[in-house]
Amino acid sequence: MADYEITIIGGGPSGIFAAFYAGLRNAKVQLIESLPELGGQVTAIYPEKTILDIGGYPQIKGRDLIEQQEAQLAEMDVDVKLDTTVTNVNKTETEFKITTNHGVTTSQTVIVATGVGAFNPRKLAVDNSADFEGSHLFYSVRDLEHFRNREVLVAGGGDAAIDEALMLTGVASQVYLLHRRDQFRALESAVDRLHASSIQLITPYLIKNLELTNEQRVKVTAKKMRTDDEMTELVVDDIVVNYGFSAENSILDNWDVHLTNERGQILADQGGNTEVAGIYAIGDVATFADKQALIATGMGEAPLAVNSAFKFMDPNGRGPMHSTSIHL
Repeated sequence: MADYEITIIGGGPSGIFAAFYAGLRNAKVQLIESLPELGGQVTAIYPEKTILDIGGYPQIKGRDLIEQQEAQLAEMDVDVKLDTTVTNVNKTETEFKITTNHGVTTSQTVIVATGVGAFNPRKLAVDNSADFEGSHLFYSVRDLEHFRNREVLVAGGGDAAIDEALMLTGVASQVYLLHRRDQFRALESAVDRLHASSIQLITPYLIKNLELTNEQRVKVTAKKMRTDDEMTELVVDDIVVNYGFSAENSILDNWDVHLTNERGQILADQGGNTEVAGIYAIGDVATFADKQALIATGMGEAPLAVNSAFKFMDPNGRGPMHSTSIHL
């Protein structure tokens, strides 16, 4: 008999919610997360970011969302295994064998919720940028207080860059947003708030040089796009670069179980079903036609995958009750 009915690999928002919902159905569950704390990319990269796509929350900070999810998960009897990396998944005749850096367990079904996998920020392409990292140059805003009463330049033009710039207006003395285009790749409402804010826009420019001043500030030299040598200079206390993240899920390639993927994303249907019966994929690691990579999407996929797992384990079993009929 397998150790668990459901193994969830990945402890980001989608994985946490899948574990909670599986608990509602009284499944024997383990939740495996490679990082030392739950939350995945939200905890590791943007704990201070305001998240807007969660139903019932007009807005909520990333760290607060994960705290709420952890409190919700604590209501269930789930084995949470942190700082644990899955190195292999292979299928036997009756179950799946899950191998990690801490041992081997067996499970009747598996839900993969690993997000984008290992993620690294796209670095600022300036020769001496590494000299400023951690002191004046940052690739995410993890501690708002560091920026209090400081002049900050945010570089980038997507949702995350605009969100960070808007967030920083609450603590910084002045925020600048530099982008290589005049248009921004972000939600229309975010762009409207940007234009209505006190943020000074510097477009279309690209950072070319950083220099530490005698006052321990940073002189930024940026070149205007589509010109030969038109430059502008700006002196600030800090720079926050958000050019996005490069991600890879190559660990999936090392599993004995073969899951067809495109650029690290597992092909699945909207119920989470993969080509391997008994294995499901949800959240950012899963892809299907017209999917939107939102936290809300992954959370919606979680109960569908759990219910599919139950149907796989017991095709003749009763379907799930509505959550309002379940008494904790």
